[in-house]
Amino acid sequence: MQIMGAGGRLAYDFPTAYAGIGVSETMCLLLRKCCTAALAAVFLCSPVNAAHAADPGALPPVDLSSPALPAALDAQVGYEALAALSAAERGAFRERLIAVEVDLANSPGFGVELVDGRPEARYRMAFNNVAEGWNWYPQADPQREDYYHAKFLPLKSVSVERGEYVHEDKIGEPQRMKVNWRYDYFLAFENLYDFYPRAADDDAGFAAALPPEAQAGAVRMLALASLSEPYVSESTTFWKATHGTPTDFTLKKRYLIGQLQAVWFVDAASGRVLARLQRKTAP
Repeated sequence: MQIMGAGGRLAYDFPTAYAGIGVSETMCLLLRKCCTAALAAVFLCSPVNAAHAADPGALPPVDLSSPALPAALDAQVGYEALAALSAAERGAFRERLIAVEVDLANSPGFGVELVDGRPEARYRMAFNNVAEGWNWYPQADPQREDYYHAKFLPLKSVSVERGEYVHEDKIGEPQRMKVNWRYDYFLAFENLYDFYPRAADDDAGFAAALPPEAQAGAVRMLALASLSEPYVSESTTFWKATHGTPTDFTLKKRYLIGQLQAVWFVDAASGRVLARLQRKTAP
């Protein structure tokens, strides 16, 4: 059996290791084959690899031409499915169309307002910039392009409590420190201005007229996007617990990456599509 070390080199070899204790070469060969087969079975039959070896069922394609409301992909499930794949395997999902639901509860720029007596959904995007190192363009000409090319739509947040421990941050005062993690999921895309002209306007964003009966709080928002390289990205920020804030906090921002193709506003009760915004520039 071969266990691979750094650089893919052999780190341990059973026949050599057991030669000095009287184990025959034939027995070692059989042992190596059995162990290798067992490890391969465990790897290939694990929940991740069994589900995603060929085509992750967690990423069903969406037909944009269909009038039916597509099922929204759970952002956490979709991210974990793609993250479990190698870079080569992810390539099979290039331009795979997905639908994700935007988290309007964490979208301060969203609202339904009356415009000329008719309700209008507006999702302001002026401050939805992906502030990650890979999205910084310090040489950008502000007259022609944004400093942050990629924009985001929030999809989901998951909080996890990971226990606690005793620590003395202030001398002489041991206290219990909690350990909390939060996973924030986003859709990241660079083609925002395929939907409306670039302008220095804080109100700029996705806007669509709605039927007269539409009301704020009763509207959902779906984003339809085609996946593109690198498909996923993650960043981690950690805040150490202190005497005044006795919580270790880890924030992981996880991105599904693609090109935005459409935005749909949907009635939350009936699932009826109230308005569709399509990408104006051809892919």
